[in-house]
Amino acid sequence: MNLVDSSGWLEYFADGPNADYFTEVLSNPEELIVPTISLFEVFKVILRTRNENDAIQAIALMKQGIVVELTSGIAIQSARISYDKKLPMADSIILATAQYYDAIIWTMDEHFENLERVKYFQKK
Repeated sequence: MNLVDSSGWLEYFADGPNADYFTEVLSNPEELIVPTISLFEVFKVILRTRNENDAIQAIALMKQGIVVELTSGIAIQSARISYDKKLPMADSIILATAQYYDAIIWTMDEHFENLERVKYFQKK
């Protein structure tokens, strides 16, 4: 399983310089988990930087993957991760979700740079 965090989705939608790193994994939605926190973050950024129609279209594409709700178990594990690794809430939820589903995280977020089962790409 794979999990592309918000930075990867936004890079892909913007066709940024690192978009190609995410294209292959995003083209395989049956192996892609999408935490609801990522839906929130991507919708908010695209709404702010573009418009609501573009944000809705982005979410429709994201929902082709397996959308994962924030369960109480993932929430509690993310709190432990946040405390132990000093990660922000959203990043902790993403990491806990990836761990629960044994997924690889694909990201440009520096918070994940040195963690296990992470494909980190430096922003260009």
